[in-house]
Amino acid sequence: MTASRFLSALAALAVLAQAPAAAAHDNDCTVPMADWQPREAVQALVEKQGLTVRRIKIDDGCYEVDALDTAGARVRMRLDPGSLVILRRGGDDDDHHRRGEGDDDEGGFFHHGD
Repeated sequence: MTASRFLSALAALAVLAQAPAAAAHDNDCTVPMADWQPREAVQALVEKQGLTVRRIKIDDGCYEVDALDTAGARVRMRLDPGSLVILRRGGDDDDHHRRGEGDDDEGGFFHHGD
């Protein structure tokens, strides 16, 4: 392999290596705090869906909700803090749970550092 082909391949690998990090940032919410809906509105939205809120937290600028449905199954949601649009919804069978990550605030659901 010539030096120029090697450098081209190395540059391509460097670009590809950064793609997952860029994709993870696409899940961040960028709404200014002044435009956020209050936590009470988040709780009301979740309860309107027949869910019981266990926890509401903020991660990467988004609201994250841990709730239970009427059967007691865990439901996790990620919401845009300005519009309260549900960006992601999952349950106990998501990838993090299968890998053994639990309810802790550091490595809990929707964690992007994986």
